[in-house]
Amino acid sequence: MPPAAPPAPVPSKLEGMWSDPPPTAVGTLCFFACTDAAIDRLNTLLDDPANDDRPFPELSAAAQKHQQDTYFRPRLTDNALKTYPLDPADDPGFLRCEPWGLAKQMFAPHQLEIRRSGDNQIELRYGEWEARRTVYLDGRTAPADLAPSRLGFSVGRWDGDTLVVETSRVAAGITWWDAQHSDQFRVVEHFTRSEDGSTLNLTATIEDPWSLREPVVAKKVWRWAPDQKITPYDACEPATEFKKGTSEQP
Repeated sequence: MPPAAPPAPVPSKLEGMWSDPPPTAVGTLCFFACTDAAIDRLNTLLDDPANDDRPFPELSAAAQKHQQDTYFRPRLTDNALKTYPLDPADDPGFLRCEPWGLAKQMFAPHQLEIRRSGDNQIELRYGEWEARRTVYLDGRTAPADLAPSRLGFSVGRWDGDTLVVETSRVAAGITWWDAQHSDQFRVVEHFTRSEDGSTLNLTATIEDPWSLREPVVAKKVWRWAPDQKITPYDACEPATEFKKGTSEQP
């Protein structure tokens, strides 16, 4: 039997606690996640003197609508378009306090902690839902009989200081852009730290032949937050009544 591969160290540049993005225009726009389409549209709106008196939330909403209409909708298959966009009030996390699947969890706001959790593996731990993902760094592949699960099966590797994580076997669920996806969902995540060390950047390339005609590339940013801690997640209460089309309690 060949000797086991030596542990793959977690570069100190990524390891530790991260949290909400910097309070910049793009950071606010991408508090959950965003695409280059939304970022470019927001920058165009901010650069236009005609918008100087418009409040930022209005410009941000316009950029998000542009993203929905010109980026997401053209990429969706007929399967996904039947229910797109899903009413946020129908999210099982809102209705029944069910933890998110990977398609929303990987972009969750608030804390993300990156730590070694054993030889040749690391853990991604999120403050939202207190979710935990194991990323295997030993070159293994998903077992052939592994059933899809909420957070799927993740393998990783280092490309210099960039952590590359490939995830498959994700159970069907809901994306952060309010569309359904199938258990054919796959994602490749690239985690990098900014040159000044203040932010952690994620670029995720998402594929799902059932719901997407072509891949979606999404982005997120966290801010270095070494003083923060992840506490038990008890912030969810199941909805009992709500106004259809909104997430407002009566």
